[in-house]
Amino acid sequence: MSNRAVLEVIALDAQDAVAARAGGADRLELVTDMAADGLTPSCATFARIRAAVDIPLRVMLRSADGFEAGDIDVLVARARELRAEGAEEFVLGFLDAEGRPDLVAVERLVAELDGCRWTFHRAIDRVADRDALRKQLADMPGLDTYLTAGSPEGVDEGIPTLLGEAARRGEPGYEPQILVGGGLRLDHLPELLSAGIDAVHIGGAARPAGWTGPVDAAAVRQWRAVLDA
Repeated sequence: MSNRAVLEVIALDAQDAVAARAGGADRLELVTDMAADGLTPSCATFARIRAAVDIPLRVMLRSADGFEAGDIDVLVARARELRAEGAEEFVLGFLDAEGRPDLVAVERLVAELDGCRWTFHRAIDRVADRDALRKQLADMPGLDTYLTAGSPEGVDEGIPTLLGEAARRGEPGYEPQILVGGGLRLDHLPELLSAGIDAVHIGGAARPAGWTGPVDAAAVRQWRAVLDA
């Protein structure tokens, strides 16, 4: 198995997926509606992307902008449909109105996922107590990754938090991989990599034309080259 750093790229459709794979992406996060910061894609979209590429796909489970779960029954039903279509990896994360982890919503979905691997996404950057969240989720089946910028404002502000959490890798609640994303730039990578962070997530950085344009394989390849260097 390769020890190279993980490069995850957001894909909206099969065209994005093929370009990301050609550029060296290791994994894709599948979403729709980036105007709402990424919602659950349709089963048909998942199926088209699954047929187009052979790399792991993590599917977003999120029904509305923001970090409250909304109608959890709807999300459970969507997760069940996606599982039936062949989805095996997911992305989720919910907070209550006070900025605390919504453990009831997370537990409902995790039970439906039945052991699938999943990422707790950037809700961690808006939680009232990051350390408490990690410890509360420490025994959740399948949780293997936190997608985080270290701060709601992005990686520029969050680097001290990211480096501090990387130094605690292996402690209770800190076993999952840190996947850095949210305002991430190429010039951030040397410091992050030297601290032992070995996974990054890009969305807009893979799209020189912006979110109205497709993923560009050359842009992804540039990230791959810096990670591999």
